[in-house]
Amino acid sequence: MGIEYESLTSEDLMHLIMAEDKNAFRVLISRHTDAVYKVIYKFIGNEEEANDLAQEVFLRIWRFSKRYQPTSKFTTWLYTITANVCKTEVQSLWRRNIRLIGSLWSADDNDDQKFPEPASPLLSPESAAIQAQQSHLVRSAIRSLPHKQRLALVLSRYEELPYQEIATVLGCSVPAVEALLARAKASLQKKLAPHQK
Repeated sequence: MGIEYESLTSEDLMHLIMAEDKNAFRVLISRHTDAVYKVIYKFIGNEEEANDLAQEVFLRIWRFSKRYQPTSKFTTWLYTITANVCKTEVQSLWRRNIRLIGSLWSADDNDDQKFPEPASPLLSPESAAIQAQQSHLVRSAIRSLPHKQRLALVLSRYEELPYQEIATVLGCSVPAVEALLARAKASLQKKLAPHQK
C-alpha cells in the first residue's frame, strides 16, 4: 500500500523530501504555491517575476531540505526562504541593471483581479470606482515602503502571521516587528493623507 501524501502534514512531507521523495515534493509545492506567490507578488508587484521567484523558493526548499529542522512550523521556514528570495532579488536588481528600479514598485493594473479587496455588493458603480482607486493607492503606497517594512506588513496583513512568526521569518525580535509595522503604518498614513477627503 502506497503513501497517502495528501493526508500528511507539511512537516511529514519535508521528512520525505529530505530522503529525496519527489512525490512528497510535488504535494508540498501544490499545497503552498499560492501562498508563496501571493507574498512575492505583494512584495514585488510583477506577475512574471513573482512566478519565477516562487519557483526559486521551491528550488531552495529542495536544495536545502536536509537543513530543515522541525523546531517550528513548516510555514515559518517557508516564509523565511520566501523573504530571503525577495530581499535577494531587490538587492540584485540594481546590480544587474535589468530595469529601472522605479518600475519595480509600479502598480499593476491587473492587481485587483489577482487579489481583489473584498467589496460590498451594495456599492453603487461610483462607490465601487472610488473603492478601486483607493485600493490602487494603498497598493502603490505599500510598494514604496522599505523592503523590511513591506515584508512585515505583507506577512501581517495578508498572511495574518502572528508577530512571533514574523520575527522568526525576518530574523528580528517581536518589538522590532512592532516597530517596523508602526513605521509602515505611519508612512502609509502620510503617503495617503493627501488622497483622503
